[in-house]
Amino acid sequence: MTQAISGEGQAKGFGAHDLIVVAAMNILWGFNIIAVKMAVSEIAPLTAGFLRQILVLLVCIGSLRIMPGRMRALTALGILSGGAFYIATNLSLAITHHVGALAIAGQLGVPFSLLLAIFVFRERIRLPRVAGIVLSVAGVGLLVFDPTMVDEIPGLALTALASFIWAICSLIQRNLIGVPVLTIYAWIGLWGSIILGTIALVVETEAMWAIPHIPLRTFGWVVFSAVGSTVLGQGAMSWLLQRHPVSIVTPLTLAAPVIAVFATGWYFDTPPTMLMLTGGAIAMVGVAIVTIRTARAGDMP
Repeated sequence: MTQAISGEGQAKGFGAHDLIVVAAMNILWGFNIIAVKMAVSEIAPLTAGFLRQILVLLVCIGSLRIMPGRMRALTALGILSGGAFYIATNLSLAITHHVGALAIAGQLGVPFSLLLAIFVFRERIRLPRVAGIVLSVAGVGLLVFDPTMVDEIPGLALTALASFIWAICSLIQRNLIGVPVLTIYAWIGLWGSIILGTIALVVETEAMWAIPHIPLRTFGWVVFSAVGSTVLGQGAMSWLLQRHPVSIVTPLTLAAPVIAVFATGWYFDTPPTMLMLTGGAIAMVGVAIVTIRTARAGDMP
């Protein structure tokens, strides 16, 4: 979601350093789903989310500052992105066995953000992006017909909800152009810590009191998710967008969900089924169409 903060970037040659950053960013995001799944399984969903947001806040706290004229947007973003998004995401991972399917369903955020832009900002789109939206939704919809997904529908529904929240956040970030990335994540970490911590104290009391006794290995999953995926991953995205146009950078993120599907299948020994691969391929084609066409139009959320 860093695209809207960083602007259009200046076109420069795409060198070896850029390719390394792109590869690292996609790997961090692709493997993040494993880290979050392990964290919510070994700690507790909301407590793990609270710890992640506390770490993000600690890393970014030096950039926490009042931004005149932007605080309403920063507060809304913090509540939604730091709180509501992680409640839906962590609960979905906690109850889902085939987590690779969630990586596919999570791509609904791209068509959702475009649909919201159409309804909220009255943006007009042409046939290719309409086709992309249809393909994205149809590809994810195929997962429901996979026999191995029968018990995973609640998790898929929660991921769809998280994607919708992400789409709302992407529109909010249009009002945050020029605000430093670390300042944005400092506020997300602050509000996320408050919201998740408060709810977790009520519904996951034992897990919250057990935080000092969390094994170092388990805590490492939270650190990877907070620092690796959020701070370094989003930082890499911001760095790329400062050097290259959004139309070049944004499509390069499409490798992350592909990595996530196969990485989770390998790590959790839940290889993707043929129907999942088919649905995922259709969804990714749709997402690619929407992402590339929107990026070229210069209004990618």
